[in-house]
Amino acid sequence: ERLVDRLLASPRYGERQAQWWFDVVRYAESDGFKADDFRPQAWRYREYVIRSFNADKPYDQFIREQLAGDELAPEDPDAWIATGFLRHYPVENNAVNLEQRRQEILNDITDTTGAAFLGITLGCARCHDHKADPIRQTDYYRMQAFFAGWWPIEHPLARQEERQAVEKATQAWEAATAELRRRMAELEAPFRKAAERKERQRFIAEYANLIDVPFEQRTPWQKQIARMVEEQVYNPQRDVSGSMKGTVKEQWNAMKKQMAEYDRLRPPPLPSAMACTDVGAIVPETRRLHRGDWRNPDAVVEPGFLSAIDERPVVIRPTSRGTSGRRTALANWIASPDNPLTARVLVNRVWQAHFGRGIVGTPNDLGAMGDRPTHPELLDWLAADFVAQGWKIKYLHRLIVTSRTYQQRADAPSHEDDAENVLWGRMNRRRLDAEALRDSLLAVAGCLSAKMGGPSVFPELPPELGASWPVTSDAQEHHRRSVYVVVKRNLRLPLLSAFDAPEAAESCGRRFVTTTAPQALTLLNDRWVLTLAERFADRVRREAGSEIHAQIDRACRLAWGRSPDAEELDRMAEFVRRQGLSDLCHVLMNVNEFMYLD
Repeated sequence: ERLVDRLLASPRYGERQAQWWFDVVRYAESDGFKADDFRPQAWRYREYVIRSFNADKPYDQFIREQLAGDELAPEDPDAWIATGFLRHYPVENNAVNLEQRRQEILNDITDTTGAAFLGITLGCARCHDHKADPIRQTDYYRMQAFFAGWWPIEHPLARQEERQAVEKATQAWEAATAELRRRMAELEAPFRKAAERKERQRFIAEYANLIDVPFEQRTPWQKQIARMVEEQVYNPQRDVSGSMKGTVKEQWNAMKKQMAEYDRLRPPPLPSAMACTDVGAIVPETRRLHRGDWRNPDAVVEPGFLSAIDERPVVIRPTSRGTSGRRTALANWIASPDNPLTARVLVNRVWQAHFGRGIVGTPNDLGAMGDRPTHPELLDWLAADFVAQGWKIKYLHRLIVTSRTYQQRADAPSHEDDAENVLWGRMNRRRLDAEALRDSLLAVAGCLSAKMGGPSVFPELPPELGASWPVTSDAQEHHRRSVYVVVKRNLRLPLLSAFDAPEAAESCGRRFVTTTAPQALTLLNDRWVLTLAERFADRVRREAGSEIHAQIDRACRLAWGRSPDAEELDRMAEFVRRQGLSDLCHVLMNVNEFMYLD
């Protein structure tokens, strides 16, 4: 019990627990699709989740903040950051069919909310009534109506004194560069107007003309569509210098060089959160879509809960800060002790995190099409106890890992009628997941950084990958835990991809565990792994001295958690004399005893 308490109190607890939650909420730091543009502020949601787990935030509060933090606690920066949950959808930012794009975003938010918090496949009711579960198509769009006010924002996080300091520095920079910026703007103006005209022509007139309508005169739906048009037409980051030629280009290049001399005066941008709120107190109407097709809207539907669980009318109160209050109503319903789904789903996820498989083997689908629970009474009891204990996740971990079930050995004899061990007669062996494997390689090599928080890290990529990203300049940053490695949808760190890290395109309730040749080849031949093997050997020499047997014992204890037996020691000693300590360390990092939990 003392060990359990120490581990739960460790700041590493939050880093580790956050990983499976990120799979569930499809956390990523890029848009996906072809462009896969980077989302520079997405990492703040990662920090919020880690902080929440470490603080043992009650799960019902955790839910409410992610669905409606801006409405429930608008003065709390963490509450705004939490709404990043609603922003992790993949998106094609250069799309021109904006009604379709809006609908796909709402579909993603609806489907992910259903899978993450309720453990149901809501998306199966998008086109027709669910074929297996009692979820009507109308239920799907009633749930979606809670998110109809979708309005992504970058919420400022700076304190007042920070804002004042940046404002003062910005004024100094603007004063020093005013004339230079004016002249550059004059040169850019015709090219920028041409680029904006070209972008505008990509949209149908119904969309393009909206940006000529004053914001306050637009309907809520028009505000959402016009915003997407403006993001593409009026892109302040657009570089139009590529269209310049001759003398104009020479003048612009000279002025750009002069502008660079003032960079030291320009303050860095203020911190902000990738957040989500409502377009206003009044939101666009939601219609049931015939066969799920946005081009075939049917009857208008109002926000409502799943009719099989709760058919009561929803009470919605607009907030004092001008939002609809719809998401608050949904969050309170999902996080209610009376909701029969929410606690069971979370308990099942925590069980899976410890055992490799949940009491229900399909954690995103506790419905009729999912696996049957192996121990339904246990799931019910754990869920009821979890709520009674204040929705405390650390309590749940402590309860599970101190149980006789968790403490059973992997080599315990199987029951003759339970070859697949679905009744938990023994503990299954489990391979380390991708992030834990990478962190373990760094740990045994003595390289794992203890630094927490901050923007994500871009480690070096293998040159043979034929792809690149802006590698973090500080090499020590490359040794941080994998939870801090950037999550780019179209370009994952190859080691993580090889060992089954998901692509974050949609909610992932349970990772596949594959055994493939590329996994073995990566651990045997990857330049990064070979470098760590050499550092592992250097560490062993420092800690064990020059005597071979002492070196082998130290290496095995670091990699395997045990000393070698006499036969292993003799064979390893012969191996070291023949091939060297670095090769032995490399071998220890490749065997199953290193890669599997036993």
